[in-house]
Amino acid sequence: MILFFSLTAPIGIAIGVGISTAYNENSPVALIVQGILNASASGILIYMALVDLLAADFMNPRVKSKGWLQLAPNTSLLVGA
Repeated sequence: MILFFSLTAPIGIAIGVGISTAYNENSPVALIVQGILNASASGILIYMALVDLLAADFMNPRVKSKGWLQLAPNTSLLVGA
């Protein structure tokens, strides 16, 4: 793993430097690519928050055993949204 990182990091830096010299940040293609990458990153963040983090709170055995205690996380989620 260390060997792989030590070999690929300089290659990635060289590719980034090479692309940055020919990169026009105001071109339509660059703006579309940037928008797609930002949307993908935000989608992954929302997925991780909803599926991995909130699922642990909602699946807690203490919360699942009491119906009235399920109301608090659900209400908090709906009010926060």
